[in-house]
Amino acid sequence: MTLQTSPPATPTGPVRNTHDVLSGARRHQSAQRRRMILILAAITVVLFAVSVLLGSYTVTIPDFFRILGGADIPGATFIVMENKLPRAVIAVLIGVAFGLAGTIFQTMLRNPLASPDIIGISYGASASAVAAMVLFGAAGVAVSLSALIGALAVAGAIYFLSRRGSVAGYRLILVGIGFAAVMHAMVSFLLTRTDIRTASDAMVWLNGSLNSSNWDRATILVLALLLLIPAAAVLSRGLRGLELGDDMAASLGLKVEPSRLGLITVGVALAAVATAAAGPVAFVAFLAGPIARRLVKGAVSLTAAGLVGAVIVLAADFVAANMIPGVSLPVGVVTGVLGAPFLLWLLVTANRSGQGG
Repeated sequence: MTLQTSPPATPTGPVRNTHDVLSGARRHQSAQRRRMILILAAITVVLFAVSVLLGSYTVTIPDFFRILGGADIPGATFIVMENKLPRAVIAVLIGVAFGLAGTIFQTMLRNPLASPDIIGISYGASASAVAAMVLFGAAGVAVSLSALIGALAVAGAIYFLSRRGSVAGYRLILVGIGFAAVMHAMVSFLLTRTDIRTASDAMVWLNGSLNSSNWDRATILVLALLLLIPAAAVLSRGLRGLELGDDMAASLGLKVEPSRLGLITVGVALAAVATAAAGPVAFVAFLAGPIARRLVKGAVSLTAAGLVGAVIVLAADFVAANMIPGVSLPVGVVTGVLGAPFLLWLLVTANRSGQGG
């Protein structure tokens, strides 16, 4: 008498159907994400064109391409090549940098308040730049370099003071807010000890302004982002792991502390170079990540966040430059008006859901 063994069980119809449904849903979400990124890229291009072609001085599209081809149109060539075009280029670059920096910090620390302009990094850049202006009479590149050094120094201090075995998100945020308060007080003190002209120049820089944009700053930004954006892309795998929490990330084989340190370094560098180029443009880093997350249906997308940051800065700068005839406001004034209500709304909704502390 022989024993007959039954063949191995094959997946049943319902199991196979469930797998197909989940795969289809993931493909649909991925397609939606790509569509939204393309839409954001198109909006960025349109706003870039509006910034260059329209405003207080209007340039036609044929004239714009003639100027790019080397034609010398009296008045128009200088305005486009030395004012409008570098301003629009820097607006896109700092928007991308702030958007990426904010999303890296907010995702890594799992807190929408954890952006560079909330946790003290931008304040460190501001205090260093204002100190250079007031104490040493610095201007131009020297102010930008001081801001870069200040942002990196404060970020390093925040990281090491919040580290106790490992860096906990809430500790880093609290230490950062403490540093922000100290840096803000330092800036206020310095402004009271200087002459009115220097204080006026410092206030323009502190509000974040693109009025002094030039090709030298644009070149430095391009070179920095060519290094930092690929680094952010490489580290994005660690970012997705840290979003799940340290224990889960470690169980997935992620080296938590090295990954976090790498992400902090890249995020700080992105915020620092953007702040050095245009000043601490308020709330761009804070707004870009949450808006991008809503547009791509809850997913974390550095590409979407960078494009949202570019859209915010381009739109805000166009409004700032043309809202009052004959006056070009700092772009940070407009982004501040946008960001403050969003911050209040975020705090109210977080408290209602039991997350506000």
